[in-house]
Parts: sequence; C-alpha cells; structure tokens
Amino acid sequence: MSPINIALEQYNELVNSLYEAAKDTNTQSWTNPLKLLQTLFNANYVTLILKLPEEDDLGLMIAVGGNLEGEESVQYLPYQHNITPFSDQPADTVLTVSDFMFDAEWQESSYRKHWCAANDVYHVMIVDISTPDVGNLRFRVTRGEAQEDFSESDKEFCNLLIPHFRRAISTFLQLYNGASIGSLYSRAIGRLSIATVTIDEHGRALDKNVFASEILEAGDGLKIMAGKLTAHYQNDNRELKRLIKVAFSQAGEQQTIPEAMSITRPSGEIALGVVIEVIPSLGWADGRGQKKAVVYIRDAVGKSTTSTDISKKLFGLTPAETALSLQLTNGLSLEEAAEALNIRRNTARAHLRSIFSKTGVRRQTELVRLFLNSVAALGYDASSNI
Repeated sequence: MSPINIALEQYNELVNSLYEAAKDTNTQSWTNPLKLLQTLFNANYVTLILKLPEEDDLGLMIAVGGNLEGEESVQYLPYQHNITPFSDQPADTVLTVSDFMFDAEWQESSYRKHWCAANDVYHVMIVDISTPDVGNLRFRVTRGEAQEDFSESDKEFCNLLIPHFRRAISTFLQLYNGASIGSLYSRAIGRLSIATVTIDEHGRALDKNVFASEILEAGDGLKIMAGKLTAHYQNDNRELKRLIKVAFSQAGEQQTIPEAMSITRPSGEIALGVVIEVIPSLGWADGRGQKKAVVYIRDAVGKSTTSTDISKKLFGLTPAETALSLQLTNGLSLEEAAEALNIRRNTARAHLRSIFSKTGVRRQTELVRLFLNSVAALGYDASSNI
C-alpha cells in the first residue's frame, strides 16, 4: 500500500504524535513520530537534524532505524554537512537524489561512499523545513539499495506533512527556549540565596530549589508537614495559611501587592522573610488545581554564595582581599573574619585598608552593601556552602 493511501486513523496518529512531541522539551519524545514515519515509508532510517555542528559542537541529530534502535534513539553525531550533496536545496521542497543529480554522480560521490554505503543508505528523500526565526531544519528518510526508490506519492505524502512538522518544531523550540529561560531565572534567584517553594492553593509543596530544601530540612521556622508548607509556631502557621488564601483569592487583580510576613525561628536566629506571589495563569483554563504560587524565603543569616573569581574581576581585589570581603559580607566582624581565614588581625586590617582604596568605600557597612548590591552575587560559587 502506498503511504499516500494510509488510513485516516494512521494519519491522525502520526499528526497527533508530532504535536505530542512538540509539547515535551525532552528530545526523546520525537522518537515516536519518527518511528511511525519509518514504518509508513518503509524506511531504514528517519532523521531529523535539529542543529548543525559548529566547531566543537556536534549538533543534534535525532535518528531512528538501523543500528540506532534502542532505548536511546537521540544521537549526538557529527553531521558532515560540508560534503553532503543535500545542502543548499530549496526550502520546503520534497526532493529525492534523482531530482538534482544523476545516478552515476551519486554512486561516485564521497558522501555516499564514506557515510551512506556503510549504513546501507542508498535512496534518500529530503526536505529542508523552514521555521520562523530559526532557519531550515532538515528532515531525511532513507532506504537501502535493495529497496525501491521513493515514489511521487511518497513525495506528495511527505509534502502534506511539512506544515505539521513546521508548526510542531516551532512549538517545540519555543517551549524549549522558554524552559531554558525559566531555568536561567531560577538559577539567578538561587544565586541570590533566595529559597523558592512552589505551592498550590491548598499550600501543598509542588517544587522547591536547593536553598529551600536546606531551610525546610533544618525545620528552623518552616517545614513540610503532610505535604504542606507549614510554619513551626501556630500563630505563624495561621497567618501563613491566611496569606496563601488571600494571595490566591486576589490572583488576577491588577497591581496586587504580593503578600509578605516574617516567620519566627525556634533557634532564636533572625526571622525568615516570606513573600507569596501567585503565578499568572490563563483566565480560560478550566478545572481545579490550575493556580500555583511561589513562596520566596529569605534567610538573613544565610551565607553568601558570591563567586570569588567574579568578585576579583569586578573590584580588582587580590585573592586574600576577596576572601576577607566575602567573610565580612557574611556578617562576620573583622576579628572574626581574621580568625576564620587564619590570618593576623593586623594583616586583616591592612587588607581592609587596601579594599577601601580599591572599591572607594570608607566604612565596613558600605563594603557589605557594595557586595550585596553588586552583580557578583549572580556568579554562583559552587564551592560555597549554602
């Protein structure tokens, strides 16, 4: 049966699998639609090249079929686009080898001899799918030498899939970029030593970053109990529940000020600062449990995770001066910092005078403010203790 005459159910399954893959930022999700295409086209390989290699970057080529079968079908392989005859073809046009070169040329081409022949790739159907703001993404379907070449009906069917591929890939890339940006923002929040907990409208904890995990595991003021974010003292816990309820009830209102409170700590340390802000959601989203909120928790006595290297670059300090500055930023006195660094007090004072000269500040409190308000905090130092 020619692929162009596939049953409507098969076509719907294929199109649905493309859009399901688009919703998942994991590239492994593309193996399902590609395997369906492999069956429909009776192909030995189906390949989707999402990214061409650049210098040391091998690029991303998703391929199914042949010796690539297995649990991991996404392969990071070098794609020799500099020698392939398939480059620079018209976008959104389905072609086979015979459309742009004679069989003898194909037989003698270096690309066929050195890559295709070793993988039993002889008949090739290609289309470079144009996508907004990204460029062309390359789709390839191949058959072995013992098989028949791709027919005009094969090409027609492939042409029908171009709009679906374009939309699915564009959606996938937008979601992938959005997830990457979200991850970047999340890391930036973490580098500022701000703990975040995502909750639902009932206060159930859905997610948390590493700083929040440290605070909650310590149980000094806040903890997770029965899956819910809970304050240690009853008065604080009642107020926390009230603020969560108010925050969700006011969600969607313009210029709503985030709810805030302080949480008393049994240890006697400075109270935790808490801000609750509901994540905006689609107004037409139906169903329960759609709304979420982020609880920002700031531990005023938590240690700074400022990068030593970035601090040196920003302020022109020596390693010893940077180390002293970071100790002072963490709230130690000059004498305590000297002891922590195992240096003499006179040495610490000499370093401090040099630091003042280089940074232009005159007092220790100004130095602390300078470090806390600078971009140095965004350069997370993985060697720092949280």
